[in-house]
Amino acid sequence: MKYYILAGEASGDLHGSNLIKALLKEDVNANIRFWGGDLMQAAGGTLVKHYKERAFMGFTEVIMNLSKIFKLISFCKSDIKAFHPDVIIFIDNSGFNLRIAKWAKQHNFKTNYYISPQVWASRAGRVKAIKRDIDAMYVILPFVERFYKKYDYNVTFVGHPLIDAISHRKQVDELRFRKEHDLNEKPIIALLPGSRKQEITKMLSVMLSLVESYSNYQFVIAGAPSQDYNFYSSFITSENVKFISNKTYDLLSVSFAALVTSGTATLETALFKVPQVVCYKGGNLSYQIAKRIITLKFISLVNLIMDKEVVTELIQHDFNDKRLREELDKILDSDLRNRFFLDYYDLEKALGGRGASEKTAKLIYKGLN
Repeated sequence: MKYYILAGEASGDLHGSNLIKALLKEDVNANIRFWGGDLMQAAGGTLVKHYKERAFMGFTEVIMNLSKIFKLISFCKSDIKAFHPDVIIFIDNSGFNLRIAKWAKQHNFKTNYYISPQVWASRAGRVKAIKRDIDAMYVILPFVERFYKKYDYNVTFVGHPLIDAISHRKQVDELRFRKEHDLNEKPIIALLPGSRKQEITKMLSVMLSLVESYSNYQFVIAGAPSQDYNFYSSFITSENVKFISNKTYDLLSVSFAALVTSGTATLETALFKVPQVVCYKGGNLSYQIAKRIITLKFISLVNLIMDKEVVTELIQHDFNDKRLREELDKILDSDLRNRFFLDYYDLEKALGGRGASEKTAKLIYKGLN
C-alpha cells in the first residue's frame, strides 16, 4: 500500500517516526512518502518537506508568511496527486492539515487522522469539517475521545505514543552522562524552552535569570534538534549553565526539576517523573487573540489529562523571574515532590498503556483492506 503522511514540528516527527516503523511491520510492501523531520526519515520512507520549512509560530507570524504557506499547500496537493496514495495520514498540525484534508476528500482520497487537532481547546466548530473530511480519527488523549462523542463523532482512543517512546529507550548511565557533557555532581534543573526561535527567545532569558540564585544546582538547556548551539550561546552568560543538544530524554532521566515551555514537553517531563513548572509567553497580539478563543481551564497536557492542577502554569505576565523563583522553590521542596510523583503515576495510568503506534498502524492497514 501507498501511505502519505503529513506531520509538523518536533513532536509530530517523533510520533510519525514510530508510526512509520509500525506500518512497515504491518505492511511489508508499504511505500511511504511524508512531510516530517529527521526521525521520520531515519524510520523509512521518502521525505518531501522538512517541518523546519513551515515552523511558523503565532497568528502574527502566520499572517506575515501567508504567501509561503499557500505555496506549500499548492505543492503538497500536486505531490499527493502525483504519488496517488491509498491513504493520507494527518498528524496534528491542524492549520495546514485540515486544508489539505478538505481538498483530499473532494478528490476521493482516503483520509485518516492520527493525533487530533486541538479542536477541544478552541474553535470547536471545526469538528463539522473534521466529520466531513476525515474517514477515521485516532486520538491519544482520553478526554479527546469524550469530547468528540458530544458531537456524535466516533473516534478511537489508542493510548499515548510517548509511553512507548520512553519505555523503549536505553537506561542512561548517569555518571557517564555527566562526564560526557562536563556536568558536575550538583542536582540538575533542566530548561526546556521550546523548539522555535521565537519561543526560545521569549522563554530562555527569564528561565536563566534564576541561575545566580541557585548555586547549589546546575542548569542545563535542552537544545532543540531544529536549532544549533550558536543560537543559544548568546543567552548563556554563566558557568553554571550547560547546553546539551537533541538529548532531552537523556537529560530528563537524570534531572531533579525542570522549567518547561507548554507543549508536548510538559507530558514528557511528567512521564520521566520530574517535578516541573510550566511556562508560556507569546507575542502580545497572539496572546490576546488566543485568550479570547481558547476555552480550557489549563494549557498543559498534564493538567488537562488529570483535570486538576498538578503542575503550576505561569502564563504571559505571570511568567516573570519573581513568580518563577517562587514556584521553583516549591518543586525543590521534598514534601511537594512526593505529591508530584503520586500524581504522575496516576497520569501514566490514564494514558492507556503501551502500543499506541502499533494499534494505530493495525487499524489503518485494516481500514485499507
